[in-house]
Amino acid sequence: MDPTTPFLGNEVKEDYSPARTLSEVKRVFSMESAKLWKIAAPIGFNIICQYGVTSFTNIFVGHIGEIELSAVSISLSVIGTFSFGFLLGMGSALETLCGQAFGAGQVHMLGVYMQRSWIILFVSCIFLLPIYIFATPVLRLLGQAEEIAVAAGEFTLLTIPQLFSMAFTFPTSKFLQAQSKVIAIAWIGFVALIMHVAMLWLFIVVFGWGTNGAALAFSITNWGTAISQIVYVIGWCNEGWTGLTWLAFKEIWAFVRLSIASAVMLCLELWYMMSIIVLTGRLDNAVIAVDSLSICMNVNGVEAMLFIGINAAISVRVSNELGLGRPRAAKYSVYVTVFQSLLIGLVFMVAIIIARDHFAIIFTSSEVLKRAVSKLAYLLGITMVLNSVQPVISGNTIISFLPSKTKPEVFITS
Repeated sequence: MDPTTPFLGNEVKEDYSPARTLSEVKRVFSMESAKLWKIAAPIGFNIICQYGVTSFTNIFVGHIGEIELSAVSISLSVIGTFSFGFLLGMGSALETLCGQAFGAGQVHMLGVYMQRSWIILFVSCIFLLPIYIFATPVLRLLGQAEEIAVAAGEFTLLTIPQLFSMAFTFPTSKFLQAQSKVIAIAWIGFVALIMHVAMLWLFIVVFGWGTNGAALAFSITNWGTAISQIVYVIGWCNEGWTGLTWLAFKEIWAFVRLSIASAVMLCLELWYMMSIIVLTGRLDNAVIAVDSLSICMNVNGVEAMLFIGINAAISVRVSNELGLGRPRAAKYSVYVTVFQSLLIGLVFMVAIIIARDHFAIIFTSSEVLKRAVSKLAYLLGITMVLNSVQPVISGNTIISFLPSKTKPEVFITS
């Protein structure tokens, strides 16, 4: 079988009946909500913990000085987001392949797909390496202030190890998510966040290493996450992991094409934040402009990471249901997820507007910066609502069948 071909069940088995009455809709909503959050809650928690590593890095650096906060924010928001978006997108091909393979009972293929993705993402990191090495001239070219560009370039160089950790973290996470082994991912993410905060305090507050200490803690934490996930896969996932295999190199170019296709949409979604930060750096009083927007982006990022987690969960749900030959269940999963995502976005908006004069204190003690953030709060709230649904449904291709079961109907949500 072509390794890039989705697994589809040969026949529909115990699929949902059409929900025509209110009681049937409530029943489906309740069942799908339980199934979704059983997967989404641990995944979302883990991704928020991973994002917390970035946020706490900004928080600790923000109390060193405004220039340092601008430099680290530029590094993580521009260089870091560029590589994060590309590598996460390249790894997203596994969500469909592993999810449907698991649903169809082809569990042994999960380890092959994961290793193939390791290879592709590791090579991708090598191609991304020049951006890290030449970060200072790149940021100068993008119009960043000289002082910020130099400091950001120095910080970026020290985070090169973190770049290569993503080549293993993303595929391993998709491997575990496809099997709904998400509790382990959540625990690994939580422990990594706690250890990261401890290292930031030790390196910055106790040792006084400044941004160098922040970069060191950042790389150590991310590699700790990658190694912990690999150890869990090897030790506790015997069905999906059968050892290293040369099959990982077979038909790798077809897998590359699928990975690139998966990366395009996600890259465009994440890189727009990078573009906004770059443009802000060209304004007058760039330090305050970049810092205030970076604080808002950090808060928005917490919500964004939650919805990336929900997106991963719905991808697992849909892929598993298609692998089992239950297209209507897959479709209903999407409907329930979109509705709940919109409600969550509205809650975030209300919370931001209520706390608009206070939430910046987490990142800075500057009164000027606090006022600048407060002015952006309403736009931030609207952005969080708009971003609540779109990441969940973008790029998902759902295959459903007409009641006759003889003609496939394909619709793409975007």
